[in-house]
Amino acid sequence: MLLRIVPDNTKIKFMWLRKVSFPLSIVLVIASITAFFTVGLNYGIDFKGGTIIEIKTDGPADVASIRSDLSSLNLGDVQVQEFGGSDDILIRVEEQPGGELAQQAVVGKVRTIFEGQEVDFRRVEVVGPRVSGELAQAGAIAVAASLLAILFYIWFRFEWQFAVGAILTTANDVVITIGLFVLLQLDFSLSSIAAVLTIIGYSLNDTVVVYDRIRENLRKYKKRPLTEVLDMSINETLSRTTMTSLTTLLALFALYIFGGEVIQSFTLAMIFGIVIGTYSSIFLAAPFLILFNLRAEAMSPNDDDGEKDPNAKASA
Repeated sequence: MLLRIVPDNTKIKFMWLRKVSFPLSIVLVIASITAFFTVGLNYGIDFKGGTIIEIKTDGPADVASIRSDLSSLNLGDVQVQEFGGSDDILIRVEEQPGGELAQQAVVGKVRTIFEGQEVDFRRVEVVGPRVSGELAQAGAIAVAASLLAILFYIWFRFEWQFAVGAILTTANDVVITIGLFVLLQLDFSLSSIAAVLTIIGYSLNDTVVVYDRIRENLRKYKKRPLTEVLDMSINETLSRTTMTSLTTLLALFALYIFGGEVIQSFTLAMIFGIVIGTYSSIFLAAPFLILFNLRAEAMSPNDDDGEKDPNAKASA
């Protein structure tokens, strides 16, 4: 390999580091939950409700200029983005106090910035709090359902200790990522739900890779202490884990820098999620197996085809 971030044959004592990683994760999770219930998320238009205006301009639209003009109207949270062609623009304005008349007034104010221009207002919709509440509920159900599916999948493929460990590891990533949204007051919208679901998939993939190597080594080295087998397994997958994370982060950083304001919250959440997911798959996933008292004999009690422990004494 031309580029090697992690050298071969590393022997890092990851299981000893659980004395640091467990307390750190507990503090971060408690802080995130506390912030969620005290400060709360900065819900976007998808959840708070508002006005959606679809327009078609005469020629390529200057999104930055439109966004700047709309900001001067003091309408609160306003999102402007292209969809389809460069002359198709979608404008979202958060719900205004004052009921239906206030929402209608928003359309009039938006029209004023396009006076003298050939602009076709194709669609105007008002999304009420009831619809937004249904979206929030659907998003929560999607996250909960994905975690439940993970539980059954890992339980079927491995042992119950692996299933619970994977759920706790993934839940740690989700809760701390939500804490980031609260801390930075990032706009939390449907795309944020997509980011959380993507982080769940990424974290699970990393965790399964580590667990698969652990299961393989537990079958090979049944006589070795569990902590030694876990350290060996993580060190063997460390190069793959770090390289996958770094290449993913390179793409995400490019999106964050050059992707524009519309997707910055999404990409920032993804960047943080990849970092915390990598951390948890290395420093939390395997230590959970110690917490649940996993034993090598439980993996394959009648399996004698694996490689024998080289430290075991030969039978007479």
